[in-house]
Amino acid sequence: MIVVPRPAYSLREKVYFWEIAKGLLVTFGHLVRNLWGAASRSRTIQTWEYPEEPRPYPQRVRLLHRLVKRPDGTPKCVACYMCATACPAVAIEIIAEPSPDDAIEKRPISFVIDELRCVMCGFCVEACPKDAIRMDSEVGDLMGTRREDFLFTLDRLLEMKPRAGAYLGDRELEAKRKAGLI
Repeated sequence: MIVVPRPAYSLREKVYFWEIAKGLLVTFGHLVRNLWGAASRSRTIQTWEYPEEPRPYPQRVRLLHRLVKRPDGTPKCVACYMCATACPAVAIEIIAEPSPDDAIEKRPISFVIDELRCVMCGFCVEACPKDAIRMDSEVGDLMGTRREDFLFTLDRLLEMKPRAGAYLGDRELEAKRKAGLI
């Protein structure tokens, strides 16, 4: 057994008054700066009248998931389970069936993402070999009153629209370069 001696604290460290006073000074400084200092420095405090005024998101922020469609309207997903395997929160459940298209081996008949369990890490997007799942939808606010509101099914994921000006992945950039659009 190893005995670790406790460090000896000085009187100043034993009495938390100084640390409490420093914390209150920082808080009071923020209060003064927000109330009177912003106008003098021509800096405004950023507030949004939510939900009337949507919050602006940075260009490459991870928003809610969406599934990409093929030109015929079917999901690009080939039910390889790589996104579900890469998910550290185990938030993705996929049930596959054979695809009627001979070029595609499988397709999902059920694809559910539990957004309450999701930690927004983006591992599912990185793991997808077909670039079928993305986190660039136009929806950034997760709201609901029941648990079912947070279970995103295959139909709901396909309905999600990409955000205007969303980050283009390497595959899309390369396709646009080949087409002469960039």
